[in-house]
Amino acid sequence: MPQHSFFTLFRSDEGEIDAPIWWRGILILGGVFAVLTLGWLLIEPFADRSLATTITSTIVVLTANLYRLAYGVICLLLLICFYNLSAKRWRDLGRPPAFAGILPVVGAVVAALHWLEPRTGGDTPHVLVIAADLLLFAVLIWNITELGGIARFRV
Repeated sequence: MPQHSFFTLFRSDEGEIDAPIWWRGILILGGVFAVLTLGWLLIEPFADRSLATTITSTIVVLTANLYRLAYGVICLLLLICFYNLSAKRWRDLGRPPAFAGILPVVGAVVAALHWLEPRTGGDTPHVLVIAADLLLFAVLIWNITELGGIARFRV
């Protein structure tokens, strides 16, 4: 297999990669996501406050909302990078590279449901969010098993 640079792994879905390269890419993407999410968990309590307060509070709320915006955009970019990385791995396995789009789409829908549910005043059933979480978990396990090289150890 040819050497892959940091950027060619994530910028294009062309080519093939083996399981160890896929794992390295996933660890990079997961690390970036974990750091960003930790930042969001620290800043999130400030994001839902009113801007009609003192100037100090306004700057904090504005900063938190700018982080919220950046977090959303970067998460979308991470999903695109995941697709590009996984499409290479699916192709290496002789499977359709389009399978790489399943996890990002399900992940985006689940994230949207988590955002939407508290804002609908009970119109979105919580069981729907739980079912979506279970589906995301199943797709994640499927991806890790197939793309991570674990499936080859089946009996």
